[in-house]
Amino acid sequence: MSEGGALPDEPSIFGDEDEGSGKGVIRIASVAALGGLLFGYDSAVINGAVDAIQVKFDVSAGVLGFAVASALLGAAAGAMTAGRIADRLGRLRVMQIAAILFLISALGTGFSPNLEILVLFRIIGGVAIGVASVIAPAYIAETSPARIRGRLGSLQQLAIVLGIFLSLLVDYLFVQLVPQSTIDAADAKVDGENMKAAMDLATSKGLTPPAMTSSPDAVRDFISQHGGTAVKYLPHAVMDVGPLEAWQWMFLAMAIPAILYGALALTIPESPRFLISQQRIPEARAVLERLLGEQNLEITINRIRSSLNTETKPSWKDLKRPAGGIYPVVWVGLLLSIFQQAVGINVIFYYSNILWQAVGFKESQSFQISVATSIVNVLVTIVAIALVDRIGRKPLLLIGSGGMFVTLGVMAACFGTATVVDGNPKLDGAAGPIALVAANLFVIFFGVSWGPVVWVLLGEMFPNRFRAAALSVAAAGQWAANWAITVSFPPLKDFSLGVAYGMYSLFALLSLLFVSRFVQETKGKSLEDMDAMAGIVDEPAPKAG
Repeated sequence: MSEGGALPDEPSIFGDEDEGSGKGVIRIASVAALGGLLFGYDSAVINGAVDAIQVKFDVSAGVLGFAVASALLGAAAGAMTAGRIADRLGRLRVMQIAAILFLISALGTGFSPNLEILVLFRIIGGVAIGVASVIAPAYIAETSPARIRGRLGSLQQLAIVLGIFLSLLVDYLFVQLVPQSTIDAADAKVDGENMKAAMDLATSKGLTPPAMTSSPDAVRDFISQHGGTAVKYLPHAVMDVGPLEAWQWMFLAMAIPAILYGALALTIPESPRFLISQQRIPEARAVLERLLGEQNLEITINRIRSSLNTETKPSWKDLKRPAGGIYPVVWVGLLLSIFQQAVGINVIFYYSNILWQAVGFKESQSFQISVATSIVNVLVTIVAIALVDRIGRKPLLLIGSGGMFVTLGVMAACFGTATVVDGNPKLDGAAGPIALVAANLFVIFFGVSWGPVVWVLLGEMFPNRFRAAALSVAAAGQWAANWAITVSFPPLKDFSLGVAYGMYSLFALLSLLFVSRFVQETKGKSLEDMDAMAGIVDEPAPKAG
């Protein structure tokens, strides 16, 4: 997924003179960021289960795409409502609600008897994703000293990519736990059930199928080469690991971090900003003393009161210019969010297993590739966090767009020119390794640029006057584009992987042109500069007399 989430519009409660208690603040932020880890896990765990779900419930490519993308519908709903609920119930209570929703989703999807129930609980998990995408960065912003706010805010970003890595690692481990005897029995069953189909297909193509008395390996090899979708092997994720199938354990494993998240949320303090907004001043003073020590307590409380008294609720009307139309910066933010998803990054994290199997890699190899890619994603996210304040936002986006255009183009060429065997492209010779390297380079270029940098830009480029409303528009565009790319990939894969990756490459090229023409650098800019960049000019004061 786009490794990121909705940015908070709440300012830090601390001033530049406030030091904060380093270790305590880091621990508090780390607990809040566990929501990001669950965000990443729940988003990407479907990768290892996609093939099994398609076989288990016998669904078409279009229905499969909807099942995978269903969590995004819940995420949009959760993101839109989390802020208002948090203002009423508090940040901690909303974290606990998110933990419960993650737990319900883990159990519900793991024990789903049919696709409809699985989709329902995926949507519930999506609501938790949306809530976590809002509440974690907001809470971290409200409890972090200004001097380390940026670094602590990056914990959410890092937690999301670690959650993606954890989910893909768990997927791989559960597939490895399938007993070899179960695999052999399943293979034998598939061979027996599909022998006639394989022989009929072979005869129609003028081939000579192996005799019924041939070795099992000969039969399996023949079916694998010539049987097509009618004799597709059962994915290992649909096989038993103990009392349940491997894909069920993949979902159920999320219950552990969900319980941990809910339990640890009971050990951290409520946001002082929320407590003061509810006139719970003694509690707020106690929390601030825990975070700051005894210095500047009354100054900080008065600063928060002043901020609460002067802030206005976001309104869609704020996005309109006095002369008419929407401020251009809003369109820039919206298109940044859309391009972030349109390059197809979530195809890698949601569908990489079936993608690599479709072009000839074995199932176990596909799981290993997915885990390796997620490790690359974690590493480049750390690099991006280090570079964004040194190199700048716009240069990183330009580098990322150029790199993605080339690597996606290479993948499109590999898949588009591949030999088609039984409806699937087969990467011969060096094409397989080239496509694999290109895919991981694509993740590197995205992870060091568009993944984290878009969220940094969105947090900086909008003026305070309509920042919250503009962020809502950008987040809506991000979820909508994410859903469209996710739901469309299975049918596109069946039509042509070359066309699919050619389209993503085109979007990368368009993003390069868009950034070079319309995106302005925000590094080192003041808030007043942001107003000028957005085309906002304060009205002149009325003349006296």
